[in-house]
Amino acid sequence: MVSGSRPASKGDRDGTAVPSVSVLMPCYNAESTLDETLDSLFQQTLPQFEIVAVDDGSTDGTWDRLQRRSAVDSRLHPMRIDHAGIVAALNAGLAACRAPLIARMDADDLAHPERLAEQARFLGEHPEIAAAGCLVEGFPEADVRQGFRIYLEWLNGLVSPEAIAREIFIESPLAHPSVMLRREWLGRVGGYQDRGWPEDYDLWLRLHLQGARFAKLPQVLLRWREHPDRLTKTDSRYSVENFLRAKAHYLQRGPLHQRDGVILWGAGQIGRRISKHLLREGASLAAFIDIDPRKIGRTLRERPVIPPEDLPSTWKQFQRPVLLAAVASRGARGLIRERLGQLGLLEGEDWWAVA
Repeated sequence: MVSGSRPASKGDRDGTAVPSVSVLMPCYNAESTLDETLDSLFQQTLPQFEIVAVDDGSTDGTWDRLQRRSAVDSRLHPMRIDHAGIVAALNAGLAACRAPLIARMDADDLAHPERLAEQARFLGEHPEIAAAGCLVEGFPEADVRQGFRIYLEWLNGLVSPEAIAREIFIESPLAHPSVMLRREWLGRVGGYQDRGWPEDYDLWLRLHLQGARFAKLPQVLLRWREHPDRLTKTDSRYSVENFLRAKAHYLQRGPLHQRDGVILWGAGQIGRRISKHLLREGASLAAFIDIDPRKIGRTLRERPVIPPEDLPSTWKQFQRPVLLAAVASRGARGLIRERLGQLGLLEGEDWWAVA
C-alpha cells in the first residue's frame, strides 16, 4: 500500500515547473540522520529539483519527520509504503519521480551543495554518458575501517568510462547514493530488480551489458556514512558469495557469451569460488593458470592447472577463447595485465579482471 503527499503522476498539476532533477531517496528507520541529510539537499545550488522520499514502512519517527519537513519545503515529496525492502521502495519512488535525471541519495549521507548542479551540468555536456557518479568520502572518521578505506581508494581511482568498464567485474564501481542517472536508461533496463544480490551492482551490470557508459566527476560531492547498520553489513544479499553470483551471471551473458574456452588465471580462493558459480551458469571453463608449483599439473574442478607459459598453446586450442584474471593479491593484477599485454591480448576484448 502506498500513501503520500502528492499524486504519483509525473505531470505538474501543482502548477510548479517540472524539475530538472528528481532525488530518489528510500528511507527506513532513518530518524536519527534524516534531518542532516535533508539539510544537505535543501542547500543545493541547483534551481529546480524535487526530493521523492519513500518511507519503507519505518517503525520510528521517519514518516513524521518527512511530513513536517515537507510542510516547510515544497521540494520534498514524501510517500509511504508497507515495508517491502529497498528494491520495492526504489521502484515506488521512481514511478513518482518527474524529472529526466534521477539522483540517488540515502537518508544518512550528506551531499555537497554543488552536487546536483555539477552532475546535471556534466550529463548535459556529455549525452553519451548514462550515469555520472562522483568521488566519495567516508565518515565519520572514527568508523571508517581499513577495509572500507581500501575500497574507497579503489572506487575513487575509477573516474573515466574506460576505467569503470575495465574493472566493473571486480567490485561495484559506483557508490549508489553518489550517482545521477538518465531516467531513459533506467526504463530501458527495467528499473531496479531483486535477484538475490545487491540491487545497485545488478543495475550497473545490466546497464553495462546494454552498452551504457559511466563516468565520475573528479571531486568529492558526497560524504558516505559508515555505520554497523548499513545494508551491506546486515543484508545477506550483500555477502561475498552473492556478489560472485552476480558477476558470474552477467559474465556469462556478456564477455563469456559464445566463448568456447574460458581460461581462469588464479587457482586460489577467488578462482575456486568464482569458478563454481561460472560452471553453474554454464561457462565453458577449460583451464586454470597459476604460478604456484604445488598447484601446477594438478586439476581443479576437473580442469588442468597450467603455468603462464602454457597459455599461448592452450589459447590456440579454441575458436573464441577468453581469459578471466581472478587474482586479488595487491600488485598481482598489474603484473598479469603486463604479461597479457606482451602476448597481444586486449583487456575488455580478450580478457577481463574479476575478483
